[in-house]
Amino acid sequence: MYAVEFRNEIVIIDAGLKFPDAEMSGVDYIIPDIRYLIENKSKIKGLFLTHGHEDHIGAIPYVLRQIQMPIYGGPLTIGLVRAKLEEHRLLDQSDLRVFHENDKYSFKHLAVHFFRTTHSIPDAFGVVIETPYGPIVHTGDFKFDFTPEDKPADIHKIMSLGRRGVLALLADSTNSEREGFTPSERTVGLSILKQFQESPGRILFATFASNVHRLQQVVEAAIQTNRKLAIVGRSMEKVFTIGQELGYIRIPDGMLIDVKTVNRYRDHQVAIICTGSQGEPNAALTRIASGSHRSIQIHPDDTVIFSSSPIPGNTQNVNRSIDLLMRAGAEVRYGSILDIHTSGHGCREDLKLMLSSLRPKYFVPIHGEYRMLLNHRQLAKDVGVPENHVYLLNIGNTLSLFRNGARKGRNIPSGDVYINNGELRTHEKELLEERVQLAHDGVVIAAMTLNRETRKLIAGPELITRGFVYMQDSKPLLRRAEAMLRKHLNKAGEQREYDESAWEQMTTSTLNRYFKRELGRSPYIMPSIMEI
Repeated sequence: MYAVEFRNEIVIIDAGLKFPDAEMSGVDYIIPDIRYLIENKSKIKGLFLTHGHEDHIGAIPYVLRQIQMPIYGGPLTIGLVRAKLEEHRLLDQSDLRVFHENDKYSFKHLAVHFFRTTHSIPDAFGVVIETPYGPIVHTGDFKFDFTPEDKPADIHKIMSLGRRGVLALLADSTNSEREGFTPSERTVGLSILKQFQESPGRILFATFASNVHRLQQVVEAAIQTNRKLAIVGRSMEKVFTIGQELGYIRIPDGMLIDVKTVNRYRDHQVAIICTGSQGEPNAALTRIASGSHRSIQIHPDDTVIFSSSPIPGNTQNVNRSIDLLMRAGAEVRYGSILDIHTSGHGCREDLKLMLSSLRPKYFVPIHGEYRMLLNHRQLAKDVGVPENHVYLLNIGNTLSLFRNGARKGRNIPSGDVYINNGELRTHEKELLEERVQLAHDGVVIAAMTLNRETRKLIAGPELITRGFVYMQDSKPLLRRAEAMLRKHLNKAGEQREYDESAWEQMTTSTLNRYFKRELGRSPYIMPSIMEI
């Protein structure tokens, strides 16, 4: 999520989410902290979306609950947002507006218009914000595909912007470490057809649900090999429906079959498109691989095609899915050697072409790991952007632009907000730290009963452990800990007035010191004091 502010107007670009890593137990999604926008909601003119991927639109339902504003996007993007808001029962409260590449929205100080780009989803746009000091350009996710499945990037409009003069450019850095141009989507279509022709039995094709061009390529390969098509996975079904409504997916009548009926056809007559190309635990292909899908089981001659590259952090899950599918008897085809996937992000030559076409006065590399931003900074220097005009910003940093200069501005409140069961969890970070400690070291509950008047222990302390030591084998260790704790607490009861928090603190520190000395570990200590 990015924002441009001038006087009393704010224009927001994108509102995405990211997925939790393995350490974030209990977290469903992570969205941006929008406290600054909530405090300045009267200035907001609208949210403008570059395209319809989750990392650009996924936070919208949670943002809309806190800020009411118009949302602008291309036809497919708004179609996906509409379905998302319908699911969250927020559609009636929303103001969705479809824009096209030649539309322009003017406000008192700022104006917004667009240029078409190429990405792995249709209706991807760069956003241009006209300010009194010059245009600010946000590329969105892009590559230059000169033989695309859809309309090509509007390079004439991009170069026209460059001739006028761009004040600042914010550009996608994802593939800044990769040499050359990103391969065309057209090459993938030919490779998919070849895979279909060489597969004797059923085909299970796994890809990102949002990769609409890829879905159409699968449809065309299925038509040419006389296969019926079944769709598996809720998100895949949703995108197929929206894609057909907008004309991006064109499928002949009678070709689409219900997944429950696939066993009525011979194996060589069926192709199945499913989610799960990243090994997601609840995705369709993962359930098929583990044998838990209610309608589809792996047949001996099945061919499973992974048309995606593992996202960093997902490699282990993908490998597990591949292994399970092979154990079940399927032939699994994956990897770059097959040419059945190409990135939607521009490589180094694409990025240099964008930089040299727009010729920005100031440059901010965005959207990538820090090493990718550094590589993009070097590319900018290579094409002539002065080093002191390139700004690497962390989340929450601002860049102040003037007619004749720029500098890093003040920081604004920022960071991660966790979503759990559809609710915003503002204190989830503290809970996560506790969960990590519980996972690593376990918990020890110290239960005791106390006479409040005499400050004497009536029963306990009794230690109960979970995930720390096995109680049956560790009784001597625990009995010694109980005896030592009892001694410390009785002594404290003789010396001072009873204070529950002080007793809890003493219980925690005493046991922590003891277990650290005896075992070198520090479990989570949970005192439980019953007073009578």
